[in-house]
Amino acid sequence: MSPSTNEDQFWQNRAEMALASARRAGRIVTYAEMADAADIPAPQRIHKLTLWLESTMRQDHADGQPLRAALVISRNRDGLPAPGFFQLCHELELYQGPETGTNAARFHQTMLAALMPR
Repeated sequence: MSPSTNEDQFWQNRAEMALASARRAGRIVTYAEMADAADIPAPQRIHKLTLWLESTMRQDHADGQPLRAALVISRNRDGLPAPGFFQLCHELELYQGPETGTNAARFHQTMLAALMPR
């Protein structure tokens, strides 16, 4: 295994723990907060995180589980995840609406409700 592969595995494990912690606490986090919590190395920290979150979305969907990536939002999108979240949900045939606005917010709230502790 190359050093970068080991490094990736370390931050991905930390990201898994951070997602689980956010879920248990019933809270959402920004991409930057998640990148910091996982200690994702530069360069392109958010891009690395985004690719990883997309892989979790595919796996969660395949496993019939709620999409944990819904817990991660963009600081600049009124509490919504980045457009790529909605694009992948469209690809997975979970959502067919726009990436912004009321429909996107309603879909996101539905995703969050499925994740939050009861």
